Formats: sequence, C-alpha cells, structure tokens
Amino acid sequence: MNRYATIISTGAYLPEIERSNTVMAERFGEVVEKFEASSGIKTRFYAPDNWATSDLAVEAGKKAIANAGLKPEDIDLIVLGTDSPDYITPATSVVTQHKLGAKNAGTFDVGCACASFPTGLNIAAGLIASNPHMKYVLVIGAYMMHKLSDWENDVMSFFYGDGAGAAILTASDKPGFVSSTFFADGAYHKHWGIYSGGTYEPATEESVKAGRTKVKLVTPFPPEVNHEGWPARMRELAKNGNFDLKEIDLVIYTQVRLKSIKLVQETLGLPFEKAHYVMDRFGYTGSACLPMAFNDAVEQGKVHSGDLVAFVGSGVGYNQAGSAFIMQ
Repeated sequence: MNRYATIISTGAYLPEIERSNTVMAERFGEVVEKFEASSGIKTRFYAPDNWATSDLAVEAGKKAIANAGLKPEDIDLIVLGTDSPDYITPATSVVTQHKLGAKNAGTFDVGCACASFPTGLNIAAGLIASNPHMKYVLVIGAYMMHKLSDWENDVMSFFYGDGAGAAILTASDKPGFVSSTFFADGAYHKHWGIYSGGTYEPATEESVKAGRTKVKLVTPFPPEVNHEGWPARMRELAKNGNFDLKEIDLVIYTQVRLKSIKLVQETLGLPFEKAHYVMDRFGYTGSACLPMAFNDAVEQGKVHSGDLVAFVGSGVGYNQAGSAFIMQ
C-alpha cells in the first residue's frame, strides 16, 4: 500500500495588542499611507512584552491539535519555522515541545524565513511517507519580529506583525502531498537581516548601540525576486506534480504585498480570487504568514475535500519554497 502525507487540521494565533496604520502614521507620517497602498496592510498585532516566539507557536499548535481531535502526546514530530527564535540556541521547537506537553515528539527548527512553512510541509510529507512509525507531524510557523526590530523608530516596522500558524499532517493511503520545489540565491544574504549576535559578529556593546542586533533592511530586494520567482515556483510545482496550473483551487503566497499577489496571479493566468490573503487584517507575519492565511481560508470555508492547494513562500536570504497538496 502506498503511504502518503495529508493535512488533517490547521490552527492559528493572532495576539491582541493592535497597532493600526493610524497609530503608525502618528510616528512615521505620510510614508505609512504609501506603504498601505502598496502592501494592503492596514494593521498589525503584537504579543505582550513578556512573551517569546515559542508562546505564539504553542497557541497555534494547541488549536491545530484540538482541531485534529488529538492530544499533545500524540504528536511524533514538531517542525517549527521561524526567523525570530527564542534563542540562537537551543532550538525554539524544543521550547515549544516542552510548553505544549508534547512529550513524545522529536523536534527541529527550519530557518528559511517566509519559505519555512512550505519547506516544513515538504519535509514532514517526506518523513511520513518513508517512516511507517511516524503518524502525526505538527508543522508550525511563528513570528515575533517586532521584538527584534527598532519598532518605535524604524519605518520598516510598518510590516512586522506577530503571530503563528500550524498544520498537522498524518499518513494516508490516498494522495495528499503532491509536489515540492525549492530555490535560493544567497547573493542577497546581506540585503535584510539581523547582522550582529551570531558568529559573523558576536554582539558587543558597540553593535547593540549601533542597532546591528536589530533587524534591518539594508538594500531593497528587486521586485523580480517575487514577481518572477513566485510564478517560477508555481510552474515547478505543476511540472513536478504533473498537473496543470488551472487545476489549482487555492494558492497561498507570502503575505507581504497584495499588489505582488495580483500581478503573479495575472502572470500565471489564474483568477485573483484563487489567492487568499490576510495581510490587510493581520499585517506581515513573516514565517507565520502562510499557515495563518491557510488557516483563515479553512475557517472561511474556502478549502474543500479534493481541492488542490499550493503554497509558495519567499523569505530573506533569499529562500523560496513551494508545496502542493490535495485536501482530504
């Protein structure tokens, strides 16, 4: 019997502290209106100051576990994607496992920024397909970048919202996972990131004062990274999965710029209505944005049994990844 991986539940968590564009404009002025027109972002939400990324991940994980009718101890593996970890080491997935009470789960982190969730889905699908002992894998994307930014003074904090999303995969005798794709171009690794605090430049008093331990956009990415990269990843998913793009029922892209999603769908000849988006209500939630958008689509009744759903994520570095599933 063939063994496939399928998605059986989702969950998400959005914290309660709202920072709207109106509040942002009081601090940063007219540029906020310009950013809103381009991105579609109208607000964002922050976790309490005493929370860490793992706390967001736990809340999303709890909901996915409950929606699957499972208990934390049923989970065999936790794959957690984030680029705003609790610590440099140990892994945030380990902390999440402990806080969840998922005592039987192994864990590891994926650090591909916004590409982390489709990367995690692909890894989980492969592990389930090739390991008969593995039954339930929890894939989480979590993001708390506002806490690693100079959110009161850096206008790029317009984009950063906190949140987490999750999905549980299990084994099935019917196809769920269809195809994957990966791409990267490390020539862009110095464009956007946190550049002090690791081995390249350990944190010092001087680097902290200079703001190098905070996330910074150093050089903007050219639009082609997403406007050409996302269509390329979608076409690769279709080729690798032997399906036609027009068969896709729903697609979830990185939730950073609404105009990019519209342009990419037009490039692919797909209706804009097939691309679900949440950045207008949630802000840009980075590593969490794809699972949060997917969970929102599920809650709105946009995902049905038999639907072909594609995920395409694009993160700093840069990494890109795609994953395609048939829903059961």
